Amino acid sequence: MTEATYTVEGMTCGHCASSVREEVGELAGVKAVDVDVSSGRVTVTSEEALTVDAVAAAVTEAGYRLVA
Repeated sequence: MTEATYTVEGMTCGHCASSVREEVGELAGVKAVDVDVSSGRVTVTSEEALTVDAVAAAVTEAGYRLVA
């Protein structure tokens, strides 16, 4: 298992967190997605390391932006 933390811009509420959690959670191998709206942090636990591009695409699909 690997864990990586990303910063997402634009989340302001529980619905935002739910949208990001759902989209990122659909990536292959993802086991858990923890979203902290106040800090903008998204921690992803997965079977293998995910590419930043894959996570960024999922976050974009949810309507938000991954910050480096």
